[in-house]
Amino acid sequence: MHIEPETSPASIWIVTDGKAGDLAQCIGVASALGVPYEVRTIAPRPPFSWWLPYGPTDPREWETRPGSPIAPPYPDIVIGSGRRAAAYLRRIKRLSGGRTFTVFLKDPRTGPHAADLIWVPAHDSLRGRNVLVTPTSPHRFSTSTLASLRDESIPDIDRLPHPRVAVLIGGDSRHHTFSPDDQQHLLNSLKRTEEEESAHFMITVSRRTPPALSSGLAGLATSGKHLFWAGDAPNPLGHYLAKADAIIATADSTNMIGEAAATGKPVHVFHPGGGHGKITNFLESLERQGVIHPFPGPIKTTTYEPIDATPVIADRIRSDFSASRQREAAT
Repeated sequence: MHIEPETSPASIWIVTDGKAGDLAQCIGVASALGVPYEVRTIAPRPPFSWWLPYGPTDPREWETRPGSPIAPPYPDIVIGSGRRAAAYLRRIKRLSGGRTFTVFLKDPRTGPHAADLIWVPAHDSLRGRNVLVTPTSPHRFSTSTLASLRDESIPDIDRLPHPRVAVLIGGDSRHHTFSPDDQQHLLNSLKRTEEEESAHFMITVSRRTPPALSSGLAGLATSGKHLFWAGDAPNPLGHYLAKADAIIATADSTNMIGEAAATGKPVHVFHPGGGHGKITNFLESLERQGVIHPFPGPIKTTTYEPIDATPVIADRIRSDFSASRQREAAT
């Protein structure tokens, strides 16, 4: 009797070293696939962590060790992100006898053969037959999720008059630095926007935000006209995005801007000192599509078709996973 191969995945692992941005992207893609997933966090020690993604995985985390994050049974799909995860995906692929379909989000730095499918944003240079390229990054805020959050009653947000502006603040990074002048310029621009446009802010900061800037932003909220989130649970970011009329974001985080672009609301970008050619290309692409606008500057009301890479990536995973299972059955 001929038995058709099972071409839909039933189990997923997410493999990262726990960095919030990497984990959020992986969870977004796994959720879009609609398949139960487990989070497997790796923590390689030096010197193994220094050698990754090229060198071997930490023997302490090998599959035979107690508490190993990569102990069998192996899933149908493993989704990884972050340079340390790349070597672990290669090991899982080998240990599963090639059956686990591996997906890597962002450039693994070891070439297109690092996984069965690799996703990169358009401003990265990696290309290949198994490399999927999209303008923005995957995230947790699908169209249906944002619609649900928009309808949910949140008294602190719902009391704010319109226009409501979500303010997403990053911080110092490899390519950007928020100098004291940048911080003051941002604060003054927000105050001017409040005065001239009667804007009400819903502000979030990150772990990278300079303390003085975070303190200044918190001070804006003491007037009662704005909201400020400093990191306590629960994270209101999804509600801020869903209920905003417009968004202000800092240029240091393409992830943050990608999440904002999924709303279809105008995104206004503040540029701290520094920059990088890849980030400039990313921003220019979105500017040409009418997604982003400069900040400081007038708050726009124009909308656009939301840009969301997450379902595109999920669809490609489904297709490639199905094709891999059919090839296995044919051999």
